[in-house]
Amino acid sequence: MYHHSGGTVQQAAGSPAGVLDQHAADGEAILFQRCTWCGTAMYHRILCPVCQGSDLRTERSQGTGTVRHSTVLHRNTPSARNVSLIEMAEGFVVRGRVMGPPIGIHSGDRVRLSTAKDPVRGEPVFQLVDEPYRAWY
Repeated sequence: MYHHSGGTVQQAAGSPAGVLDQHAADGEAILFQRCTWCGTAMYHRILCPVCQGSDLRTERSQGTGTVRHSTVLHRNTPSARNVSLIEMAEGFVVRGRVMGPPIGIHSGDRVRLSTAKDPVRGEPVFQLVDEPYRAWY
């Protein structure tokens, strides 16, 4: 919420609307936003996708989640790599990479954060929590 005082516009408190508080990052955590109006969790947004509110607060994720979708890419890389959509325990979805053989990562696999920012691609990197015990189909 903005308040008008003396010809200048100032924000009441907190970080700018929709901007993550980067000072709280330690490099090993994913920071996300939560709408103070409806409670929706989101990743790197300016407005809440549910209520369009701009009053967002920055929170730190626990770093655990579930693979919702994974695909194997062969372009712009010397070897195949996966790109996965991870639904975090807090309720937001983030795009990242899961360590391991690309064909061994499936929807429903539980993962935990390994590093919040890959130095090459700048995306979060996850590792499988449980080794897959499924039979080969």
